[in-house]
Amino acid sequence: MIRFKQFLNEGINDPAIFKAVFLAGGPGSGKSFVVGKTGLTALGLKLINSDPAFEKLLKKAGLELTPDDMFSDKGQDIRIGAKQLTGNQRKRAIEGRLGLVIDGTGKSHSRIKDEKQRLEGLGYETKMIFVDTDLQTALDRNKMRPRSLPDEQVEKFWNAVQRNKRAFEKTFGQKDIDIVNNSTGQDIDKITTGVYKKISAWTKSPVNNAKAKEWIAGRKKIRGIAK
Repeated sequence: MIRFKQFLNEGINDPAIFKAVFLAGGPGSGKSFVVGKTGLTALGLKLINSDPAFEKLLKKAGLELTPDDMFSDKGQDIRIGAKQLTGNQRKRAIEGRLGLVIDGTGKSHSRIKDEKQRLEGLGYETKMIFVDTDLQTALDRNKMRPRSLPDEQVEKFWNAVQRNKRAFEKTFGQKDIDIVNNSTGQDIDKITTGVYKKISAWTKSPVNNAKAKEWIAGRKKIRGIAK
């Protein structure tokens, strides 16, 4: 019983609770690489990304990670299923007010803005990491990915995400968005180290939102936790 109460106490007082980081960046930008370099999951943030489930379900269905299979009717049905699974994971994580990394391309500014407002309405604090590259870097890296896309598709995504960059800066504000230039030739170690230090300090900072404090106090009362 003592160990169980300690576990509950640690969960409620987790440094990443009520923190959410949005990721934006098109195919070939290197978002997964940047997540690793910035240590987001090691800070207690749960990564929400439908890609692993999509790839696993494709293989289970006997399909390949090729544009023909991924964009086929069956492939798109599988993508919908993968997103539903991810949606359920996100729902459970939010119900527990866990720290989140919400991965996406960033091609829809309105969708991210709506999700940001919804989470903040629950008491979350939010930030964004925008993984930026020049177009040539995105094209070159895409060719090296197991799940590569046609060049014209990559360029289409890249243009869509670039058009939203300024809108994201306005939505999140200068303080709460980090533009990570992951183009070939950039000192990515220096850039991501700076982002890690910033996010690390933020996840460890006390929760100040009144709704978040009320939720934590309520959970502690239910579980009989004094502090």
